[in-house]
Amino acid sequence: MSTFGDTLECTVWFVVVSLFWGCTNPLIKKANSNVSANQSNADCNVIVKLYLDFKNLITNWKRFYPILINQIGSIIYYVTLSNADLSLAIPVSNSLTFVFTTLTGYYLGEKLRGGIKLWIGTILILTGVTLCVASKT
Repeated sequence: MSTFGDTLECTVWFVVVSLFWGCTNPLIKKANSNVSANQSNADCNVIVKLYLDFKNLITNWKRFYPILINQIGSIIYYVTLSNADLSLAIPVSNSLTFVFTTLTGYYLGEKLRGGIKLWIGTILILTGVTLCVASKT
């Protein structure tokens, strides 16, 4: 059985993970939409396309840094997962990722669809995460 300190520490790390994942999702989407519009070399073979895409990934900071931060979040997730309860890890990290993705997308200028339903859903997600954490302490 985990103690309150362990549960709280794991929860904080899962919130950090969902922040990393959620905030980078819209950035990756935006960066990749610009890349796909620029790639029109249909006559290149697969290896050349792979090389050009990899080169673009590591030389374009708008693609590279969001993916790097997202992968750092994945590393933190797997390290924290070794000490955490799965019934806490999955709901906290995955549900809060949706909240952070929505907020970051809104900040980047994406239109929010859903109106009041979106905010009710966000409140329900936060309530559910709070109940999950409270039940483990």
